[in-house]
Amino acid sequence: MSFDGSFTHAMVHELSQTLTTGRVSKINQPYANEIVLTVRANSHNYPILLSANPTYARIQVTQIPYVNPPVPTNFTMILRKYLQGAILKEVSQVANDRVVHLHFTSRNELGDQQELLLIIEIMARHSNVILVDSASMKILDAIKHVGSDQNRYRLLLPGAQYIQPPKQDLTNPFDGARPDLDQTIREFPNQEVLAHTLQQQYQGLGKDTAAALAAKLHEPGTHADQFAAFFAGFDQPRPTLEISSKNKTSFTAFPYPTTGTQQASDTLSELLDTYYQDKAERDRVQQQGSVLIRVVRNELKKNRTKLKKLEKTLAATENADEYRIKGEILTTYLNQVQRGQTEVSLPNFYDDNKPLKIKLSNQLSANQNAQKYFKRYQKAKNAVTYVNEQLKITQADVDYFTNIMAQIELAAPKDLVDIRLELQQGGYLRDHDHQKKSKKQRRQKVSKPDRFTASDGTKISVGKNNLQNDQLSLHTAKRTDIWLHVKDMPGSHVIIHADHPSDATIMEAANLAAYFSKGRESSNVPVDYLPVKRLHKPNGAKPGYVIFTGQRTVYVTPQSELVEKLAD
Repeated sequence: MSFDGSFTHAMVHELSQTLTTGRVSKINQPYANEIVLTVRANSHNYPILLSANPTYARIQVTQIPYVNPPVPTNFTMILRKYLQGAILKEVSQVANDRVVHLHFTSRNELGDQQELLLIIEIMARHSNVILVDSASMKILDAIKHVGSDQNRYRLLLPGAQYIQPPKQDLTNPFDGARPDLDQTIREFPNQEVLAHTLQQQYQGLGKDTAAALAAKLHEPGTHADQFAAFFAGFDQPRPTLEISSKNKTSFTAFPYPTTGTQQASDTLSELLDTYYQDKAERDRVQQQGSVLIRVVRNELKKNRTKLKKLEKTLAATENADEYRIKGEILTTYLNQVQRGQTEVSLPNFYDDNKPLKIKLSNQLSANQNAQKYFKRYQKAKNAVTYVNEQLKITQADVDYFTNIMAQIELAAPKDLVDIRLELQQGGYLRDHDHQKKSKKQRRQKVSKPDRFTASDGTKISVGKNNLQNDQLSLHTAKRTDIWLHVKDMPGSHVIIHADHPSDATIMEAANLAAYFSKGRESSNVPVDYLPVKRLHKPNGAKPGYVIFTGQRTVYVTPQSELVEKLAD
């Protein structure tokens, strides 16, 4: 289900019951298109997410952690100026549209009371968060500025008059069914066609909601009563996550007809956290890590191209022995070669004296031609040594950047800080503020690994990037602790902080290692484990790289539920 007008109705109802009369205590903008207002209500802090993300626009209370930028945006500063300490009087919806108004009252700089509206418009790529003065309906600021060159109907700029989004001439279903409902059902007995028709008649019906309503109207009973009962469900929601037979997930305010499985949540906001956590996190990482992703992709492309060229060069050097043989044969039969010849056929004593054709330079003597072949042989032989060294170095670079890319794919936004630092330290990413910062200021601490607790209470640490992995495995862990890593693929270093952990703890830690790796979506993932004292980092090796011996291997299938259970 999409965040349609009907789901918005249910969310507004939930937020009204929870947040009304609460006071704004914090205002942050962790991501480009998202605001988090922390409202203190009923002795509890509620972080309200207002997202104008083009793909995941929504409003909800969220418990998903976020990372704030070091410097607040201008929009954040405007919101803090007007809304810090403000009282949330009401949460309302415009008809059954995806437009929510948060009504605030606060004091201005002179101490006078002022009424403010924080409006979130949930409209795909046109989504926006807009602060408006209620008395004048003038826009104070918006998270996305929209000028006349982008929208002729209305401006979304500071100082402009706020104009509602264009309205559709449709019926609000929460006002009751249209008088022609029975006639519509008779005209369109097919459920799919009826659902499409209902979308054209009633405001705020997503495709799934319209299909569920059409199915409800085909049940025995009075159509008007069925219609009313269906929309009453949005006022008493039973938040449901639906998982289809194809493993696709969707969310609904209450259970819709489905052939898949359904999972209940306590609140609509918890439901959205469950549904959006991975999707929104991936999107945020793609946005915040776009520069890192571009750098790593470029390095991968460059090194893979170099690898192909080296392999081609190595293939060409396979003829090195042929040059040596021709030089030796020419040296043996010097008296049978005359200057001026361009080719000669001589017995090959390495192949039962079969005739071997040897090309010659007619400008050189027989001996000079032989020496030319020996030089080509020596050059090819030297090239083999050099190319093999370069192949090893280049393959290590490919493996390194493949590992970095895997870490970005698995990262939460907060993990990108260490990855950025690592690329800067390696000289792959320029620090634009390098000249402005003192050495002390530039010294950035590596963040701490994630912590987990096994079922028997044993502590487990998981590094989320190479700098964390090095710190954890080579400096923090005891020599008797147990180290785990997925076999032959990118993944996190995992440390069990115990010298003789139980088999159950080893399997739980192995599950963490598999989950935080390239094998997250696989089954029967091999995980190596061994005491930390058997790890060794070669001199000059890149961050995160270690070698080891004496490992044992277990096989696990990653389980997100277990990871959540073990998390501290």
